[in-house]
Amino acid sequence: MPEAALRLLRLLDLLHGTPGILGRELAGELGVTERTLRRDVDRLRSAGYLIRALPGRGGGGYRLGDRATIPPLALSRAEAATVAVTLGAPGPWGAARAEAAGPHSLAKLDTLLPAEVRRQVTTLRATSISLDRSRPQVPTERLVALAACCQVRERVNFEYEAAAGRRGIRRVEPYRLVATEEHWYLVAYDLERSDWRTFRIDRIGELERTGWTFIPRDGPEPGQLVAQAVAVAAYRFRVVAELDAPLDKVSPHVPSSISMVEAAGERTRITFGAHRLDWAAGFLVDLGVPFVVSTPEALRRHLLDLGLRLASAHGRPTRTRRDRTGR
Repeated sequence: MPEAALRLLRLLDLLHGTPGILGRELAGELGVTERTLRRDVDRLRSAGYLIRALPGRGGGGYRLGDRATIPPLALSRAEAATVAVTLGAPGPWGAARAEAAGPHSLAKLDTLLPAEVRRQVTTLRATSISLDRSRPQVPTERLVALAACCQVRERVNFEYEAAAGRRGIRRVEPYRLVATEEHWYLVAYDLERSDWRTFRIDRIGELERTGWTFIPRDGPEPGQLVAQAVAVAAYRFRVVAELDAPLDKVSPHVPSSISMVEAAGERTRITFGAHRLDWAAGFLVDLGVPFVVSTPEALRRHLLDLGLRLASAHGRPTRTRRDRTGR
């Protein structure tokens, strides 16, 4: 899950858009065997969809009945929550999954999903942003609950395990959910610390919804706050460099969990954290474009020393075979 539920959405889209489509073509579009396709068709029929089997060569095809009689897509509570998380989240990750489920799946959710799921999708659209593709490793119920609290501005309490292993109870005003390519984060105002904080959702324990609402504060840009916390703040060295390449050429190759990038005229400014200078040097060199380090000075000296050592070891021109043989 949610692949089976998403596949049903895609199947409905194909049946509606291509009347009389052959079974083997459907299976090919969905990337499944014809046996799996028949099981999916039977599941839709059991949910109340009128799907006619059409005779023909190669196993025949299928036709969807009158659209006016189409009932909501029947999903279990777990499937409903997962579909809401998967298709409701905006940004690259949600868009990619939505595309896999059909080009207009998001627009069709209002007619395909029950009212409760429609509310979940609306909540996630309104309260989530994405930095990159994300593969959340947290219960979908927790994401949905936090999204709801962001939407209705309800304070929550939860046990939280910090990176150093310390545990404590946090009382927060939830603001936004942010997805990176590795984790989901909650951006919230921490009432005990009187400041904005980011929380990895897989480190959040049991949630307590307090029922107390709050007046929203002027918050930070949530994506930038998470990027700063993930890519810079947790490291010994803060590295800033300018790359001799435009932003659109650099950003696809630099995950947000590793660095922050922004346009600097026709160049790109990159900011990231590192525990070791040799790693920072290697990361910049591997990007494959000329660069100049602004800070820290220690990295500039490290690169200069590295360059001198490399030039000393490899700077002499290689003699040709004729030179070596004397002929």
